[in-house]
Amino acid sequence: MFLDAATWENRIFIGGAWAPGSGGSMDVTEPATGSVLGHVGVASADDLGRAAESASEAQRAWAATPHPERAEVLRRAARLWQEHAEEISWWNIREVGAVPAMAGFAVHVAEQECHEAAALPSRPYGELLPSEEPRLSMARRMPVGVVGVISPFNVPIILGIRSVAPALALGNAVILKPDPRTAVTGGVTIARIFEEAGLPPGVLQVLPGGADVGEAMITHPLVRVISFTGSTAAGRRVGELAGKHLKRAHLELGGNSALLILDDADVDAAASLSAFGAFFHQGQICMTTGRHLVHESVHDDFVERLAAKAAALPVGDPARAEVALGPLIDAGQRDKVHRLVTASVDAGAKLAAGGDFDGLCYAATVLTEVTPSTPAFSQEIFGPVAPVARFSTVEEAVRLATAGEYGLSLGIVTRDVMKGLAVADRVPTGIVHINDQTVSDEANSPFGGIGASGTGSRFGGPAANVEAFTETRWVTMRAEPPAYPF
Repeated sequence: MFLDAATWENRIFIGGAWAPGSGGSMDVTEPATGSVLGHVGVASADDLGRAAESASEAQRAWAATPHPERAEVLRRAARLWQEHAEEISWWNIREVGAVPAMAGFAVHVAEQECHEAAALPSRPYGELLPSEEPRLSMARRMPVGVVGVISPFNVPIILGIRSVAPALALGNAVILKPDPRTAVTGGVTIARIFEEAGLPPGVLQVLPGGADVGEAMITHPLVRVISFTGSTAAGRRVGELAGKHLKRAHLELGGNSALLILDDADVDAAASLSAFGAFFHQGQICMTTGRHLVHESVHDDFVERLAAKAAALPVGDPARAEVALGPLIDAGQRDKVHRLVTASVDAGAKLAAGGDFDGLCYAATVLTEVTPSTPAFSQEIFGPVAPVARFSTVEEAVRLATAGEYGLSLGIVTRDVMKGLAVADRVPTGIVHINDQTVSDEANSPFGGIGASGTGSRFGGPAANVEAFTETRWVTMRAEPPAYPF
């Protein structure tokens, strides 16, 4: 099997080989059942130092590799995602708790990320500049060297590969630190893909580990760029530490995205969009629709339909039943979600659906009578909860949508597309979808948020990827050395 445990059991991928991690090992646990699926190696800060040294050494030869050869490695990687989609999806379902549709989508996006990255090595990598001197002047894009990637548990394949693939394609080496809770799906899988695709040893290293490994990555002098996806609180610490060490940090952080349902919206369509945006992947997506802002003229009808949809969604083990929602990742996340729901009801919100759980499976939940002071409105929930607030004017809708510190995604539902676009221009976010919910991702499109959601579009599309994973160098050339006065 492609992900045969005999290859990775109790090991990390370091220096081009599978070897025990200095941090020991940990269980790979299925959240739906609590079953142990295997044991993954855990890295230490010392392992990170060794990985950085070997990655730096391997990177120089990789950057000098002719661009068609680098592109072919990425193309082979894309084919491998497709060839092994069923096995990889199985791990995504079991280890992450993803429903099959989400698991398949993640593999599809990973394949497309590699296809898109395969086009990067042959892109023009500079420009000629005018000069007042008799010389050829140019700006060249150069690989940064070693890129550190820190990815989270919720969508581990996509949130790892979208940095790994373009960074590799542009001639960098990569050290990937996946969340230990999803280290097989988000780490072992990516290592195996590129190992089989023919990436030279040492160019990619995969080190599951804790905060100590992440800190060692950020502070190591050979790791020049950090690509971090995770919570806003953790992102602030990453950005602060990276700044102290004069490194670029690309931060894709939390969100509390709003879906505005205007007075002319198709209520059936709006309820369907809201249900998907709030409940897909148990709401464990940074772009999840966290605030449903509904015009007062359609509010009651909308709530009735959304609550009916929520109540009808089956929740359970996606590996053993056809369910719409699988389990949350662990008890800590479940308890956080339930605390927010409970605190919101205590603050005056009403439960229209859900609000309970079985094990780690949390029911699709709808909260009404929500205001900006309601905890579920003001905080990122990261669970299957749809807080609904009403508004009476577009100005009020804009105020509600801009309340808070996040600025990731925005959806607007209206029959008047130009009106929707005009409203969107008043709500600062990194992503806008007119007549759609807030969750979407394509490998060729720029992705990222502003404010507490991150440092802007640093993923997706060639321009963003080149900006993220290369440095600009000024180069001049003369036919003869100039004469200076001393």
